[in-house]
Formats: sequence, structure tokens, C-alpha cells
Amino acid sequence: MIQILDPGLLTTVQDCGRWGYQSLGVPVAGPMDWISHMSANRLVGNEGRSATLEVTLYGPRLAFLAETIFAVAGAGFELRLDTCPLSCGVAYRARAGSQLSFGRRRGGARAYLAVAGGVDIPLALGSRSTDLASGLGGLGGRALRVGDRLDVGSMRHGPPMVSPLVADARLPDGGATVRVLAGPDMRSLTGAALAGLTQHRFRVASASNRMAYRFEGPRIEVSSTQGRLSTPTPMGTLQVPPSGHPILLMADRQTTGGYAHVATVISADLPLAGQIAPGDWMTFALCERRDALAALITLEQKGRWVRSRRGIE
Repeated sequence: MIQILDPGLLTTVQDCGRWGYQSLGVPVAGPMDWISHMSANRLVGNEGRSATLEVTLYGPRLAFLAETIFAVAGAGFELRLDTCPLSCGVAYRARAGSQLSFGRRRGGARAYLAVAGGVDIPLALGSRSTDLASGLGGLGGRALRVGDRLDVGSMRHGPPMVSPLVADARLPDGGATVRVLAGPDMRSLTGAALAGLTQHRFRVASASNRMAYRFEGPRIEVSSTQGRLSTPTPMGTLQVPPSGHPILLMADRQTTGGYAHVATVISADLPLAGQIAPGDWMTFALCERRDALAALITLEQKGRWVRSRRGIE
């Protein structure tokens, strides 16, 4: 069992998401950075869909109430188990009563804490993911609080002795360029607007969250989409509302949207987008479908390989 002593800024329970209910208007939720989520799970011997704790910007302090194997992947946080400094991307064994503390963040925005056996809380529509917008899943559909206790499932795969190469995921350095595919409404952009979308840096506004990033920067002019029907909104949908300031839909996005859908971040770059913090910049680079598929294949092939590490510390 895990007890939350200090929840940090925003710590939630996430698994791979609540799939199969979007036709009913139920958001998917799940991790903002799926590569780091799965990497943390693989480090401790879990299946990728096991629930982890997603840590955002300022990390928590928690106590392991029983002996636990754990690992942290994703954003680069300073970590301590009691007084001992730790590294991200390595599996450790904690004694009962040990405390894990997240310190200074050195890169990225979100880290994932996995425990062998997974975070074991009741399922809501087949998932343990927390959807903050609807208040579904997790612990009461909310971020974790002081005093919360989380059960840990039974470990099924034995002590892990390897770590995935993809634990070394890309982290933004104050910002990042992500590749996008043309969306159904890209034709509504003038040549000048398209150039502005792909040539300018956009700053992630402080109002951004797990549902969407709001951007500050040059306005993007879109021709009238009056009468346009709402369409499905996958993670990575780049919309342009009447204000002209783009919005990038993320994990807790709504299931449909009526704003102009001008582009979509490719699947291989979604983990990088998930590591962007408010105040960071983002630029968009158009690519072809074949390039997006090749990038995803490369990423998935990298994830199948493992390398020997020191085992459990």
C-alpha cells in the first residue's frame, strides 16, 4: 500500500485510458506521455496497461507501507528514497515505511511512478484512469490528496532485471517541434495562415491542462466554418477557434469538437507533446502519412528491445 504524504501539484492515477465509450461522450483520459508510462511499467515487470501515478511539474512525497518494487520514468526529477538519492529509469526496492520524495524538476513536465503489481483501485468503465473533467475514475475522479491510500496489486512477473530502451524518451528543452498531419480543415487556411502555423513558435499558456494546451502567439486566420458539423477529436487534434489562437487537445479532451481541425500531431510525437509545460514553446512541422507511420514503427521497434541494467537497487 502507498500513502500520500504530500500530493505535489497534480498527481493522478492513470492507466492506458478508457477506450470503447467515446460514442457515448466518455473521454479516454490516460497518460499524457504513453511511452514513459509504459517504460515505468516495464521497469518493474508490469504489463503496459497497469496503472501508474502521473506526476506533473511538482512532485509528491509518499510512503510505501509494505516492501515495494518501484520505478520512475519520464520527466527528470531529483528523487530520494528516505535520504538516498535515486535515478529515473531504474527499478528499486523500498522497505516498508520508506518514503519517496520528488525534488527539483530538471526537464520535461510529467513523470510516471510504477509499482510492481500496479496501482490497484476499482475500475470505472474498464479503466483506472482519472478523468478530471468529468470526475470519473481514479480516486473519486480527482487528483490525489494528503492521506490518500492506494492498494498495490500482486506482482505476477517476478523481479525485473532489464529496462526498456524507450525509458530514455525525448524531453523538451524549453520547447519542442512536433510533426503534424494535415487535418480535414487545413484547406480553410490561407497561404499566409498556413505559413504562420508552421513557421512561428507558439507559447503554451498558463491556462493549459490535461484537456488541452492553449497557445499564445500570432493569430491564425481561418475562413468561415459556419455550419460545420462536430467531428471526432483524437489526442493531438490541433484546432483553431474564432480567436485565431490554436488549441492542442490532449488526454482529457472531449470526444467531439466543432472548431476547425487543421492538423493532428502524429502518434510518435505525442509523448514529446505530453512533456511540454506551461511557458514552453511549440512549433509544428507538416509531414506525410508515410513519414508518420515510419516514425511510429521505429518507436515501437525500439520499445521491443531491452538492455541489461543493474537490476533492482
